[in-house]
Amino acid sequence: MGSITFTNLTRAVEIGANSYLLQIGAKRVVLDSGLHPRMEGEAALPNHDLLADNSVDAIVVSHAHQDHVGSLPVLMRRQRRAPVFMTEGTRALSEVMLHNSVNVMLKKRDEGVVSYPLFTHREIDINSRRFSNIPVRQRFDLNGERLSPNENVDIEFEFFDAGHILGSTGTLIRADGRTIFYTGDVNFDAQTLMQAATFPEEPLDVLIMETTRGDRATPEGFTRAGEELRLAEAFRDAFERGGCVLLPLFALGKTQEMLALFYEFRRSGLLPRDCPIYIGGLGTKLTELHDRLAPRSIRQRRGLQLLDEVAPFVVGGQDAQTLPMKAGRIYALSSGMMSEKTLSNTVARLVLSEPNHSLIFVGYADPASPAGKIRSAEPGETVQLSAEMPPQKLRCRVDKFNFSGHSSRESLRAYANKVRPKKIVLVHGDVDAMNWFREVLSTDLPGTEIITPTPGEPIEF
Repeated sequence: MGSITFTNLTRAVEIGANSYLLQIGAKRVVLDSGLHPRMEGEAALPNHDLLADNSVDAIVVSHAHQDHVGSLPVLMRRQRRAPVFMTEGTRALSEVMLHNSVNVMLKKRDEGVVSYPLFTHREIDINSRRFSNIPVRQRFDLNGERLSPNENVDIEFEFFDAGHILGSTGTLIRADGRTIFYTGDVNFDAQTLMQAATFPEEPLDVLIMETTRGDRATPEGFTRAGEELRLAEAFRDAFERGGCVLLPLFALGKTQEMLALFYEFRRSGLLPRDCPIYIGGLGTKLTELHDRLAPRSIRQRRGLQLLDEVAPFVVGGQDAQTLPMKAGRIYALSSGMMSEKTLSNTVARLVLSEPNHSLIFVGYADPASPAGKIRSAEPGETVQLSAEMPPQKLRCRVDKFNFSGHSSRESLRAYANKVRPKKIVLVHGDVDAMNWFREVLSTDLPGTEIITPTPGEPIEF
């Protein structure tokens, strides 16, 4: 069939607008099509100018986070004959996330970003007809057709549960007698709602692996159970001080995980049953989908209906500026990065300078984001949440916890050693993370080529 070539379509070595091209002989497959969380306008897009129009044969989407699906309508506009493959969960969540992205872009256009919106609501509705739902552990071809056990084709795909968020997958590609596995975002550890990833363990020719947490080791003695108890204690401490808790969360994935954890806390007595919990409108829409898909999703507590059992209150955009920040309440609001004009950013103005209140982080925050700046600030320092608002003194209690939806670097290292690929392509991480993986994997697997792909430069396998 010929050579296999990989091209990194992100614009820099970072966690940004993730997108990758695999050229297998004459066939071209794009893995993911994200939108950069910190950029605006066309600068937020992957470098899809490297793809001639209508030159792509298929698009594979690993999951519905914006940095993996956010530019999909733009790519589909230029690749009109390419089918798009994803799981049922990813399809349902992606449609909500993309429509929400249009709403955000329309607001930013009013603020002066003239290139917005990059796509429209109608475009999403039309393009979603090309989305093909593919179950995990089902072999399929470039047309999305299911393959029988003994059927062989030139290029075939198979999804494996990635344990990251609802619908997330790793993708195994078999072509020309070789196996290529793209992890997408993966978690090898069980979460409150999501089960641990179940990836292939056969030897691989090529492993395309995320490296998100490569820049930090797991603390000695760390356990998720211990972290849960620490979090429950932080809630109790805030309530005893007469304060409330602001919990900045990603609307997709982290909000549902925390709701499931609150359910468990209430059942075990770690959280009062009458503790009011507030979430945002987007988090509510996405939780409704989790509840609807619960009977046929790969998840723990399959029958748990989060909205019914936890009964959170919904905070609208206009409510955020006048919320009564009363003691004993939890505000689990997006965005997790506390980006400007989001609920968590707006509510933080009511929390930051009040010593009784707590601001609790449970996952990743870009160091350049408002959340990242607060995480690195010392008590009493001034922090600025928005260019439109004056700086505030940081007087509230700030606590940090590890409930990441990404695998630890130790787990990813163990997986690479298990499948012993001939080549490992490091993606989805900053420079320090990739450097750590390149160093340790070069020692672990001296016969394996470790590659950090330069954006835009093809690599032949």
